[in-house]
Amino acid sequence: MIQATLHQLRVFEATARHGSFTKAAEELYITQPTVSSQVKQLTKAIGLPLFEQIGKRLYLTEAGNELLKTCQDVFDRLDNFDMKIADLKGTKQGSLRLGVITTTKYFVPRLLGAFCEQYPGIDISLQVTNHQQLHQRMLNNEDDLYILSQIPEDVDLNSQAFLDNPLVVVARKGHPLAKKSRIPISELNGEPFIMRETGSGTRQAALKLFNQHRVSVKVRLELGSNEAIKQAIAGGLGISVLSKHTLLSTSEDLTILDVQHFPIERSWYVGYLAGKQLSVIARTFLQFLIDETKSMEIYDFSKNGNGYSIAV
Repeated sequence: MIQATLHQLRVFEATARHGSFTKAAEELYITQPTVSSQVKQLTKAIGLPLFEQIGKRLYLTEAGNELLKTCQDVFDRLDNFDMKIADLKGTKQGSLRLGVITTTKYFVPRLLGAFCEQYPGIDISLQVTNHQQLHQRMLNNEDDLYILSQIPEDVDLNSQAFLDNPLVVVARKGHPLAKKSRIPISELNGEPFIMRETGSGTRQAALKLFNQHRVSVKVRLELGSNEAIKQAIAGGLGISVLSKHTLLSTSEDLTILDVQHFPIERSWYVGYLAGKQLSVIARTFLQFLIDETKSMEIYDFSKNGNGYSIAV
């Protein structure tokens, strides 16, 4: 059996994750020479090089990659053991790593607040990003649970729909189409549109529908923020397709257009990698999420300026 200490493995894992002795030292609050020494001792114990250095960047060797996977599995199991012990003691203590797409920020923080109020001993790491970057996080097994609006085809994910996520066409109230009803989707031809960045699930769903009906819109702006898109719409720069959730506490200058084939009916999904052993905390949050959202509703956006809200 390879003789390696837990400390050496933690130093190695941090170095591998950062690709840098210096950054690993900063994270672990130890000196850079200590990191180098610990990795050197671990390399000697294994008998094969764990890193190769190209320029200032460290890259894992084949042996290093295998050791990193082993370290991640060991640390996950140790974390889960701590959580199970706390659970046996009648408490919920530990950490939860949650990866979510950007649009979930309109409801996930409220749910996390209620969850943390019920379980104050839990620390949560929340990563908010778009589908493209979240996909990469899945491939790297960086989180316990994921909340997203489309399931990737090339990732084996155990997933469950838990909340409706309708996509609607949003315009400012003074837009020529705002007073019309049952607007044919063909009338969107040539309309200046404000789109999310490439990799956004909302953008992909909208373009798919437009392609099905041979609608060609003019993408005037690409923005990486729903809030920026709403401001651009209010400023008269175009219209957009947004999740109805983004209209919570929105400006009275905006309205939903009554366009045929809209809303695009979608759902929010919660999922985790197939084969992953969920911790006590992850399973507790998963059940909490499903239970809490059973009574969550999205009320219609009002054209009379009363806005729109989510009630739990």
